[in-house]
Amino acid sequence: MASAKKTGSGVLEKAVNRRRSSKHKEGPIEDKTSKDSSMSSDEVMDTKAVFSTLYDVCEENATFFSGATKGQAGDATQRLVDSMRTIQEHARGLEPVIIGFAGIYHHFDFDPHIPANGYRSLVKVVRCCILHIIHKGRYISSNRRSIFFRASHNAAEMEAYCSALCQLRALLYLAQRLLHDNSHGNLFFQEESGLSQSFLREYASMHKGCFYGRCVGFQFTPAIRPSLQSITIGLVAFGENYKKHQSGIVEAGDIAPYGVAASSFFTSGKYAIDPELRGQEYERITQNLDVHFWKTFWNITETEVLSSLVCMTATQVKVNRALSVPPVPFDLPLASNPTRTVTVSPPTSHIGLGPVQMRLISHELREGQDSEKLLAMCRSEGGPISISLSLKTKRSPPSPWLLVHFHGGGFVAQTSKSHEPYLRGWSQDLNAPILSVDYSLAPEAPFPRALEECFYAYCWAIKNHNLLGWTGERVCLAGDSAGGNLSLTVSMRAASHGVRMPDGIVAAYPATLLTAYASPSRLLTLMDPLLPLSVLSRCLSAYAGTEPQVEKQVETLSTLSMVRRDTALLLRDFKQGATNWIHSLLDRGSADSVRQSVSEASLTSAHADPPVPAESKYSLEKVSIKSQTCQDLGIHMNSNPSDEKNANHLSANTANHSSILDITLTPESKPGDVSFFLCKEVDPVVSESFSSVAIPPPGGEEDSENPREFPVDFEPLRSEQLAEMTVQNSPIVRNPYMSPLLAPDSMLKGLPPVHIVACHLDPMLDDSVMFAKRLRNIGQPVTLCVVDDLPHGFLSLSQLSRETREATNICMERIKDVFTMKDPPPEMRKHRKLERTDQMGSINKRDHVQLSQAAAQEGEEEGLVVGGGAFGVCGEELAGFSPPTKPKAEKITG
Repeated sequence: MASAKKTGSGVLEKAVNRRRSSKHKEGPIEDKTSKDSSMSSDEVMDTKAVFSTLYDVCEENATFFSGATKGQAGDATQRLVDSMRTIQEHARGLEPVIIGFAGIYHHFDFDPHIPANGYRSLVKVVRCCILHIIHKGRYISSNRRSIFFRASHNAAEMEAYCSALCQLRALLYLAQRLLHDNSHGNLFFQEESGLSQSFLREYASMHKGCFYGRCVGFQFTPAIRPSLQSITIGLVAFGENYKKHQSGIVEAGDIAPYGVAASSFFTSGKYAIDPELRGQEYERITQNLDVHFWKTFWNITETEVLSSLVCMTATQVKVNRALSVPPVPFDLPLASNPTRTVTVSPPTSHIGLGPVQMRLISHELREGQDSEKLLAMCRSEGGPISISLSLKTKRSPPSPWLLVHFHGGGFVAQTSKSHEPYLRGWSQDLNAPILSVDYSLAPEAPFPRALEECFYAYCWAIKNHNLLGWTGERVCLAGDSAGGNLSLTVSMRAASHGVRMPDGIVAAYPATLLTAYASPSRLLTLMDPLLPLSVLSRCLSAYAGTEPQVEKQVETLSTLSMVRRDTALLLRDFKQGATNWIHSLLDRGSADSVRQSVSEASLTSAHADPPVPAESKYSLEKVSIKSQTCQDLGIHMNSNPSDEKNANHLSANTANHSSILDITLTPESKPGDVSFFLCKEVDPVVSESFSSVAIPPPGGEEDSENPREFPVDFEPLRSEQLAEMTVQNSPIVRNPYMSPLLAPDSMLKGLPPVHIVACHLDPMLDDSVMFAKRLRNIGQPVTLCVVDDLPHGFLSLSQLSRETREATNICMERIKDVFTMKDPPPEMRKHRKLERTDQMGSINKRDHVQLSQAAAQEGEEEGLVVGGGAFGVCGEELAGFSPPTKPKAEKITG
């Protein structure tokens, strides 16, 4: 028996270790079929050995405890017996499903060298859960006769993993439904009704607390689990105080989040010692609290004290300045014809004209970075002025490289300050300055405000390269999660404007599809502690402008809040240890300040989006298009072109307003314009293997309002309280500038080389795999690297473990590849629309509409992109042109 256990564990460990980080490799793959079949057979053997070991361990423990004595200890032993028997039952239902997926999931990989997709991730998570159960079962077998053996504790452990295994079994059933309803090779179910709605309905009712208690982070590397446990404890403690005093602890200004955090510190103990209570509370918070809570919690890292503590351990840099760039239009030369220029107008959507916030980070002080013009744009963050800029420091020559960075945070939270630790290290390792954009956040500034600001910042960097310590040679766009989305869409926008394209894009776990489409990896949102589906849907709804706005209330200071404030003030007298933290927080404001809610205070902090006062000098024109974004997207195409001026003579304001409309009213892509179905001819043998794993809906057709999604003999655990899942199907989420995965092929062909770094256990993994497949399918240069055993957002956790640091270095190496690669051939960098534009010269919008319609009738592209989603882009490009006033391009000035 012992040898069987050891063999099973070794086989599973070998199978898990095969899924290491990999990258796209060029070369012949003619023996793909034989390799796939060999790998599948090995994995099937691994699976059978693992399940055999599980059965033996559970049976041995169940037999032993069945003869235990009755009484108080007997109750715990009976719980152990019941959990062992239930685990065996779930395992018998899972084994054929796991074996079936092991035989077919390689068909969904990017290529044979990169075994990663949502189906693999689900199978791996199940194997991880089983491995933990085997490990725990062996521990029980070794220590059950000891006088120190705690039967109740071990029973609670086995019950938690038994519940997790039950819910994973339910997810695999849903994955079989996806396999049945999807087209071959496609990971997404391309409708927001039917199966996608079924998944949302099941998510709302299924029990999730078991994944946030004792089992939190079991699927990730052991080095990261303590940090995830600390995050969940802090979140539930913060959520408890946020719930009780949503408008309390609001003594003064931005002290509100500090007060909630300080109070949470004293109430977090009970969640640390009671995992079941922690899981129950975490489930309640993730299901019911609004996006303002998540904005407030995620922005805790923006506070001066925490950010200062983190930066103390990060790489020291000589330049770290927050910039506030005035919203002034400027001209850039066209990439295809430098004798012509295009006008780049400042952002105006939703909140009107306002400065664009950025942060310049440089390990060395370079020429231009201490110029008076740049220092005049520096904004105060409440701290002392950087010493490196106030003293006479030796200046290094400008770097030939520049990294333009867009931070993550679900489009609703964080700034460059949260991402500063790894950006500092990148600046040193790359020996290049980094410009990180602090774009405005949703729900106050939904799409397309963030895209407008990021595109404006990118163009501003090209225009003012001499101020950034950059020669203007190589530029790379990089971002994680929401920032990865913006890196791709900013490049698409640069292509449509005809300005210089970046030399490459590095996107870490990007969100490329912001719809409610179901996919295998998105099933992991049921159990992911950092990216639950309810939180993800709220962030996406906020960015789309469909999140319901809750009126913030201003309440008077409660008695309990006064007591907490007085208690905190007493702690100021202690000058050592953690009391210095409380002292620095509670001595910031006065009781006479306006009392605000927690959400409101987070928005008005020094690190949140800068407000635009009503009397601001920038509020010359405010364009609110929130209602327009949800209107019929065909309105723009039916506008009267006779009322429009020649595109080459538009003023800055008119061009900018047209630019906004072009983004938000770009028609959604049609299936014919998107090569989403990557494999049209299906091998009958492959089709038969799929049919053996996929299952139709139980009971045939779905003829009831609440159809059953699982077999008759199985039912997952249900939650006591349903989640608030109100996903609104707005057409704006299918806009190519919001969901680049749905962009027409003609738009994606203008992108520079794209390097994607994804996580094997990330709910957004399928976004990366499918986007990489689309780029490869149309001949675009793309690489995909998948890191193992790390959660979504590992860049923000780069200082917590060796594994996260290694993954962060992979992203840095991809950026270095962009800087050091040889120049691509001219045809790779040329955008197809620009060729037609150069030949046409001056053209107005009426002619453009006629040409587009004629091209659509003939079924030809001929340089102009037509079809779903293309007209707005072309119209936007033409609207941005300004006629050249000199035979040569105008000199770029600061």
